[in-house]
Amino acid sequence: MRKMRVTEESTWKELTPAGIIIDAGNAEDFKTGDWRTMRPVWHEDKCKQCLFCFYVCPDSSIKIENGKMVGVDYDHCKGCGVCTEVCPFKAFDFVEEQK
Repeated sequence: MRKMRVTEESTWKELTPAGIIIDAGNAEDFKTGDWRTMRPVWHEDKCKQCLFCFYVCPDSSIKIENGKMVGVDYDHCKGCGVCTEVCPFKAFDFVEEQK
């Protein structure tokens, strides 16, 4: 199977027609976090490690190490705010993205 590498330097001629995905499971290759207008800010001191945020995040942007949340993957987080809504301990603030 051919692996396609798309970078900021790629020209339109190097892309697949109509954006066809030729290799499944390539979401990590594309940093889509710059679409975000709002940003979840995690407060470790308020977090009780229930991991509700992890289970509802549509972008798998909740970083987990050794069974505990350790942060947010802002390279892929699109700022939907689901994590901020589901957290029963108010461990997230949802703020406007500063660009």
